[in-house]
Amino acid sequence: MSWFESFVLGLVQGLTEFLPISSSAHLRLTAAFAGWQDPGAAFTAITQIGTEAAVIIYFRKDIGRIISAWARSLFHRELRHDHDAQMGWLVIVGSIPIGVLGITLKDAIEGPFRDLRLIATTLIVMGVVLGIADRLAARDETGGRHRAAKQRKSLTDLSVKDGLLYGICQAMALIPGVSRSGATISGGLLMGYTRESAARYSFLLAIPAVLASGVFELKDAGEGHVSWGPTLFATLIAFVVGYAVIAWFMKFISHKSFMPFVIYRILLGIALFALVAAGTLTPHAGETAG
Repeated sequence: MSWFESFVLGLVQGLTEFLPISSSAHLRLTAAFAGWQDPGAAFTAITQIGTEAAVIIYFRKDIGRIISAWARSLFHRELRHDHDAQMGWLVIVGSIPIGVLGITLKDAIEGPFRDLRLIATTLIVMGVVLGIADRLAARDETGGRHRAAKQRKSLTDLSVKDGLLYGICQAMALIPGVSRSGATISGGLLMGYTRESAARYSFLLAIPAVLASGVFELKDAGEGHVSWGPTLFATLIAFVVGYAVIAWFMKFISHKSFMPFVIYRILLGIALFALVAAGTLTPHAGETAG
């Protein structure tokens, strides 16, 4: 991998990690369209450490408060009803599904799941799901001619059951094209949470899963066509760009719909199917290139 490739892929990772459009799919597609070799699951997982570092810094006050309350609740029973302490446990509970499935499906994640036809399918299907969830949220928020606006849930309403459901949604993102934020935000909206609450828990929930995945894949870094230098450079680029995207996205969702992302996902999926059908791209484009 050249330094230019690592710069472009790091930029793509930072731009797409927090948007509900799938960063892993865009890394895969960028390489395929450019005629580069697929950077692989290990490169993707390690560069995601950069974007998660951006999450940690952006939400540092929330994270510090949660860790402190959770740690103190281990020794002081009366603190276990504190919301921040409960959030610590709920992040742990929500991380279980992706941890189990990530290890179980490792070979599929690095192989069959990277088929462009599967990515096109997940882009479209999850785009439709996100669109439905977004419309339901908008209906609750605005009400209508014959109905009053409905109060949606906040993170103070988060339960163990909802935390596990969020975790299952996050585990779906092991398939490129699903999108970690897209799946968890869609799940949150369908469970009745506000856009801001769904996105905030989505970002917090991703921290342990992404960091664990990145550390686990460190042993495979530097193998094949991807060396350590470009991987670290891409991770740095992803961190800088990712921080800016988080700040923008959290403001965007407070008063905007997810429909632009829904339309983008569906159009990209259709275009990808058309390119594969026309023979412009093969389902495994880039996997054996260069």
